[in-house]
Amino acid sequence: MQWIIRFSGFVSAALVMIVLAPSLQSFHPAEAIRSHSHSHSHIDGRFRHRTSSFRRASEFRNAAGCVPVQHSGDVCDPAQVHVALTLDFEYLRGSIAAVHSILQHASCPESVFFHFLVSDTNLKTLVSQTFPKLKFKLYYFDPEIVRKLISTSVRQALEQPLNYARNYIADMLEPCVRRVIYLDSDLVVVDDVAKLWGTSLGEKTIGAPEYCHANFTKYFTGGFWSNRQYSGIFNGRNACYFNTGVMVIDLEKWREFGYTKRIEKWMEIQKNERIYELGSLPPFLLVFAGHVAPIDHGWNQHGLGGDNVKGSCRDLHPGPVSLLHWSGSGKPWLRLDSKQPCPLDALWSPYDLYKQPL
Repeated sequence: MQWIIRFSGFVSAALVMIVLAPSLQSFHPAEAIRSHSHSHSHIDGRFRHRTSSFRRASEFRNAAGCVPVQHSGDVCDPAQVHVALTLDFEYLRGSIAAVHSILQHASCPESVFFHFLVSDTNLKTLVSQTFPKLKFKLYYFDPEIVRKLISTSVRQALEQPLNYARNYIADMLEPCVRRVIYLDSDLVVVDDVAKLWGTSLGEKTIGAPEYCHANFTKYFTGGFWSNRQYSGIFNGRNACYFNTGVMVIDLEKWREFGYTKRIEKWMEIQKNERIYELGSLPPFLLVFAGHVAPIDHGWNQHGLGGDNVKGSCRDLHPGPVSLLHWSGSGKPWLRLDSKQPCPLDALWSPYDLYKQPL
């Protein structure tokens, strides 16, 4: 694609550095997480007081041939593409970049409606000022809904309530919204989001890129696998790992089959019996793995944030690139600010609207 060709010179020059890092083919896939490491706490603290420091984005207009939106700003207009993201102060810079990237590469940007799941409604003005023509709505997610269901994890970052808001999208969004693309905040889209929107789910409730080469057993404890009542849930299912940071969700089917309650059931078991060590990912695997509509891997070039501890530099998977995802502990804005970026972090920076302080 033209976009990636423009960066080919940079990537080629960076290969010498990248080859020294482990390949993504042997990298243990990780869900996108919210880093709360002590080394970055001072950065996050200062950033909270500079949330207005974003440049205003350009206005993006629909190309010829786009289906006209009949009722501007109406969430129920059937001509719209629906995208949901969480929005909070810590990941605000990443979320703004994600939105910017979607608008920049969409053929019909005026037809994209954004649903922001928030625990702080004070972000509405900031979004409006940064994207004056953006069609969006904020949905307040009460942390108390899920707080008692969250168990301790390998990282404190995985215990944040807003990480679990994706479980409740079908309940939070209007019933007229029948399908939604859910995206994490540490990614950029470099292709037309309408292509992802048009993914056929068949009879499945969710679609996502699957990674069947991953060692699926690592996502659950030995106690889980030795309990036939629990591990038997995967009998007859070709269960593969998938990253929950990029999903197309049929909200009608989700509501019909009560998947929120099914996820909560596994979280309750986890509280009592410790069947996994990660955060919000394993319940999704328990409910959906083996029942996922496959999406091309180019729509989740994940793992660019490295592992969950060191955040080392990673290379791209072979193949096309439609979405770059910095899942793992290394986030591009923090590495760029610290003057210690990874080579591929330069592919995130064109979408960054944050104004550095003088």
